[in-house]
Amino acid sequence: MPLWLTYALLSAVMASLVAIFGKIGLQNIDANSATAIRSVIMALFLLGVVAVQGKFAQLGEILVQKKALSFIVLSGVAGALSWLFYFLALKYGKVSQVGPIDKLSVVIAVILAFVFLGEKISWINAAGVAMIAIGALLVAVK
Repeated sequence: MPLWLTYALLSAVMASLVAIFGKIGLQNIDANSATAIRSVIMALFLLGVVAVQGKFAQLGEILVQKKALSFIVLSGVAGALSWLFYFLALKYGKVSQVGPIDKLSVVIAVILAFVFLGEKISWINAAGVAMIAIGALLVAVK
């Protein structure tokens, strides 16, 4: 199994646990406050990973690269907004509906990669992306 596929599958499993744990944790609390706490925990955890890997020096290297830093900041803001909306959706909706709709991000990412990054997509890939979109909508319908 290719390394990227292993990581992608692990990502999917962890993302599914985020939805389950988040839904349980959001029962009687504010979704935005919960997201803030979650983000602090993520930041501390990831700083720990960087420390264990001995890569703190690379943080400084990133900070001096203005273009890279700008896009990382934009990615962070987009990620934060994504999680704010995701936790709000989980608070008021069912995981079985919110999860599939959230996965429309795959479809949107492929389209944006095609438009802005010039990534190629074959007809079979386009059919798969269309099926993801249709499947997400069908699963989310009551």
